[in-house]
Amino acid sequence: MRSSFTSSSRRRLGLLVSLTAAAALALAGCASTPDAPQETLPQPGSSAEASAACTYADDGRPASKTVTAPPAEPAESGEVPVTIATSVGDLAVTLDAGATPCTVNSFLSLADQAYFDGTSCHRLTTAGIFVLQCGDPTATGRGGPGYSFPDELDGTETYEAGTLAMANAGPDTNGSQFFLVYADTQLPASYTVFGHLDEASTKIVAGVAAEGTANGGADGEPKTPVEITSVTQD
Repeated sequence: MRSSFTSSSRRRLGLLVSLTAAAALALAGCASTPDAPQETLPQPGSSAEASAACTYADDGRPASKTVTAPPAEPAESGEVPVTIATSVGDLAVTLDAGATPCTVNSFLSLADQAYFDGTSCHRLTTAGIFVLQCGDPTATGRGGPGYSFPDELDGTETYEAGTLAMANAGPDTNGSQFFLVYADTQLPASYTVFGHLDEASTKIVAGVAAEGTANGGADGEPKTPVEITSVTQD
């Protein structure tokens, strides 16, 4: 994050505390306004169940890039292979449209509209949780597509190395931001898991993490820049 790890670093770091502490970890995205505090982690089990048809509601915020919301009926089912091409290498991902049809539908729609092209993965965490967060064209952690949609959770979600999951700002606030897990991470089942990276791709992300953050801390912009050039369906 080019701006949010300077003057607001103390507030941002407050999102990410050890699971051994009383507060829960946070992986937030799409806060209401650029100067609004990020939301804290929702309590497990508070999200709405996914409906048969997908709902993508206007969230009252301008889209970071001009896009149209996806259709209510998902176009894909089952496993969907995609390639996230980045400046550090291609990441091979298998999306799970069977378990998370609405999340995959949104991700593919944004990819088709080149929403992710030319965006930077703005946040790396190297303590407590082990993730690289992407999907925000503003690189501030507050950008989104102008719509939000419900979580797709069953309460059994785990976040082992290679997991692809949605970042959020509370229950049912998914937008465009997602995170890549490069080492096994303990989190409440509050973040929709919609795919997995293969082993080689997970190692690429782990290599970026090994270089640390630009600010030298445990939470910040990655020292090795990661720019997404395209997301394509294989």
